[in-house]
Amino acid sequence: MGSYDYKSPDALYGKLISRMFDSAFWKRLRSFLAFLKRLLIARRTSLLLLLIGVYLPLQVFGVLAEEVWENEGGFPWDVPILLSIHSTASPQLDVFASKLTQLGVFWGVFPVATALSLALLLQRRWRSLAYLLTTLLGSIVINRTAKLLLQRVRPHLWESPAPEFDYGFPSGHAMSSMTLVAALVILSWGSRWHWLVWIVGSLFVLSIGWTRLYLGVHYPSDILAGWMASVAWATGVSLLIKPYPPTSSSTAIFTSNSADQHR
Repeated sequence: MGSYDYKSPDALYGKLISRMFDSAFWKRLRSFLAFLKRLLIARRTSLLLLLIGVYLPLQVFGVLAEEVWENEGGFPWDVPILLSIHSTASPQLDVFASKLTQLGVFWGVFPVATALSLALLLQRRWRSLAYLLTTLLGSIVINRTAKLLLQRVRPHLWESPAPEFDYGFPSGHAMSSMTLVAALVILSWGSRWHWLVWIVGSLFVLSIGWTRLYLGVHYPSDILAGWMASVAWATGVSLLIKPYPPTSSSTAIFTSNSADQHR
């Protein structure tokens, strides 16, 4: 019988380690790290959007949803905020809030979204249209699903001038208004209209949120959850569909026809 060259497990392990860390291994490792650095730098904007626009809003929404699921009474600050807002009530404000709140869905968001979709369709801006429709329709699905799952009863602290009878968490008006504004901000990103859309849109979102609280049909946590879910959804969809202007010098609100058709 031939001799057998026995090597202990420690010797074999040491030999394996030495081969792993030879010059070829380190060369590949340095090459990968250089590639990773370039990738992170190139995608830093998307990563920042993912963190601020998706992860953080979802964390806030998750905390709110968990509290609503475990405790039907909601948060300690819900009722005091509602009562504080209700202390400013007047017949004139009742009429104003009842009219203004209708802009949050049927008389505001829906007509604007329809007109914008038709304009994008006629101009053959497919990518922008796909983003807008996916964002708006997805927001509706998310809202209805969350309401059915959590089944949070609306507040009944006083007789509302415009009562609602379905579930309250998250607020549909808050979600629809925020979804539209978030989509418009993303579609106008990099254009001269960006800040105008941001400012006017923010005022619109806050106004609709105020009407829901003034009318006593939502808790503040319903409104906040709706905003967070909408921001996360609109931002997340934008990272997939990427409906941005083709260059930083673009001044159009939407991408050009050729850019939309060839992406």
